[in-house]
Amino acid sequence: MTEQITEIDTLVVGAGQAGVAMSEHLTQHGIPHLVLEKHAIAQAWRSGRWDSLVANGPAWHDRFPHMTFPNSDGDSFIPKEQVADYFAAYAKSFDAPIKTGVEVLSAERLSGRPGFRIETSQGVIEARRIVASTGPFQRPVIPAIAPASSGLLQIHSAQYRNPQQLPEGGVLVVGAGSSGVQIADELQRAGKAVWLSVGAHDRPPRNYRQRDFCWWLGVLGLWDASATEPGKEHVTIAVSGARGGHTVDFRQLAHQGITLVGQTQKFEGERAFFQQDLAENLQRGDASYLALLDAADDYIARNGLSLPEEPEARQFLADPACVTDPLHSLDLAAAGITTIIWATGYSTDYSWLKVNAFTPQGKPQHQRGISTEPGVYFLGLPWLSRRGSTFIWGVWHDAKYIADQIAIQYQYQQYQPSC
Repeated sequence: MTEQITEIDTLVVGAGQAGVAMSEHLTQHGIPHLVLEKHAIAQAWRSGRWDSLVANGPAWHDRFPHMTFPNSDGDSFIPKEQVADYFAAYAKSFDAPIKTGVEVLSAERLSGRPGFRIETSQGVIEARRIVASTGPFQRPVIPAIAPASSGLLQIHSAQYRNPQQLPEGGVLVVGAGSSGVQIADELQRAGKAVWLSVGAHDRPPRNYRQRDFCWWLGVLGLWDASATEPGKEHVTIAVSGARGGHTVDFRQLAHQGITLVGQTQKFEGERAFFQQDLAENLQRGDASYLALLDAADDYIARNGLSLPEEPEARQFLADPACVTDPLHSLDLAAAGITTIIWATGYSTDYSWLKVNAFTPQGKPQHQRGISTEPGVYFLGLPWLSRRGSTFIWGVWHDAKYIADQIAIQYQYQQYQPSC
């Protein structure tokens, strides 16, 4: 029996925000392509996040250029289901060639001819090019220090949905980026006793002098930074669009009842041990916050803008007791903690992509998404081209650049000599 093979110029793997953006630009170039998605379009927004999640950027900013969020105030923060609906509607607007419910199992270069052989759950595809648009949130990471105690519920933030799913008792949230902060706040407001383990972080002002921090990063050119600052490669950003959007203030969280602790170091039996870096981490977060305020003030003065001064933005609450007298360790059972939520990020998973495009550590090797393996492209990764690469609008611009490069190669390959 002859094997049935589907042939296409470009195969895009993943139909989240990156895959939809990629398809739009390839469509505009007239490049035959197919997008495969193992779940539904933008499914991670629906099932990979907690129930109350909203976008961390305002609706006027966190969107694709050619479509606004329907029935929404531009300064609002869109609930996750509406974000997923937005991408599905966007794909429909240009009839994106997306096939859902199809998993890519493996991809490898063809021998003796151009392109790749791709094994999927619904057959074989041969493509001249592959765009890996699966993004950075592929495999939830729980660090090796996690205790082996069977008496604790331990889940990653990707598995958290709402306070009602957790057993009675207190919660230790490990990780103080946007996810950890918002989950800890929600749990405390629901009546849970909460401990929040705070590591290194940046915490921008949600709004300063009548402008959202997304606007400030834009006019200051900070979204276009092409590399992280030395020493900040693993620093998280604590920002929230919850309850209409607000500046994350760890001291305020402590004053409302959350116990702050330093970065989680290890577990021995039922006891957790924390690094003595809480005050230092808060101070560094304050420094990043104040640096943006300074830059914003300078911009206003330099450009003669009439935006009201906001001196209260520089006033901090007093350090709470958990900061001035920090916990070195905590007996989880004695504290009544029954749950640990690991808000400790994700790793990528390109095990299906069997090509020479990775470092020995498994990280993609690329320049602005163009990999070291000819014909393979990456999209949706942090700092793919700039600071804004993982944001909705940023991935759209990265996709445009990659599509332009594909179009150049496509035109060369279409060339036929005149004689």
